[in-house]
Amino acid sequence: MAISREWLTFLREQYPVGSRIKLREMKDPYHAVAPGTMGTLDHIDDVGTVFVKWDNGSGLGLVVGEDSFTVLPPVTHLLKLYMPMTVDYYERNEWGDMEDDPTELSGREAAEYADSISAALLRERHPEEAERGLMEYYHEDDSVNSKVHSFTFTAEVRKGKLWGVAECRVQGELTPKEMSQLKEYISGQASDGFGEGFEQREIKVGGGIELYAHLWQDSNWSIKTEQEAFTPKLAEGLPELCFSVLPGTGDLICIKRGESGYYPSDWSTADKEQNVELADYNNERLGVTPEQRQAMEVGSMAGWDVPGADPANYGGRCTQMGGMTLE
Repeated sequence: MAISREWLTFLREQYPVGSRIKLREMKDPYHAVAPGTMGTLDHIDDVGTVFVKWDNGSGLGLVVGEDSFTVLPPVTHLLKLYMPMTVDYYERNEWGDMEDDPTELSGREAAEYADSISAALLRERHPEEAERGLMEYYHEDDSVNSKVHSFTFTAEVRKGKLWGVAECRVQGELTPKEMSQLKEYISGQASDGFGEGFEQREIKVGGGIELYAHLWQDSNWSIKTEQEAFTPKLAEGLPELCFSVLPGTGDLICIKRGESGYYPSDWSTADKEQNVELADYNNERLGVTPEQRQAMEVGSMAGWDVPGADPANYGGRCTQMGGMTLE
């Protein structure tokens, strides 16, 4: 049956990819999916068949007008993008007038006013932004527009410092290209759009002090995901994997970069000395140096952001952790 382009466009707008589908009844007499089965909309083909990845593994499509189903809103998750935020303040002089020149608060001083700044950012929102926030003004008809349902600015304290945050509701995962496009759009809103107006409005915090908060600065500014901004960077020069031997039991183990603890090795034997030889042999085969191995051992137990997880800190000496000497 032929379907008009207009009707096809309407179907795809009403039933976006990623929507959850709950089946009420399928008319297929041979392979019908059971009523109540849930699935995720994969695509709608050019004849209007709604293809679903059913949770039970089936891939049978639905025919609009024949099969009965309910479409639930696409599931979204919160994506936070962080940017450094600066805050200036003006004080009144002895005559009660505002000083001409502002003073910039330190990061920790600015953090004390996070609630006031968050409230001021909230007051800047307009009624037309209720559903999509500042995505209301994103006019590109692309995958970023369809995946990012909304974004708004707020402020947050992390590691004792004030950060501007773009809170985005996102459907699915963004590709690197889509993430780059989103960051570029948010950067524009922080500098020339929303942020330009916001930084000109005073925030009264009592005590005769007025604050002016800046989502963007012309130097030392960046926009990063939570992982990029706050996840400890692994020491450079570490391999993906190395082998070691447990000091107590003598078991052969594997250590993976960035992961806590260890994995038992299938090659482990009952002989500790043989396991030591196996660890040395496998590490040599992988190109793992003794310094890298020691750094991996420390990182797996004490965290990957400690000095001991950096192979540059070793010169062939053994490392002791918790009274145990790592082989």
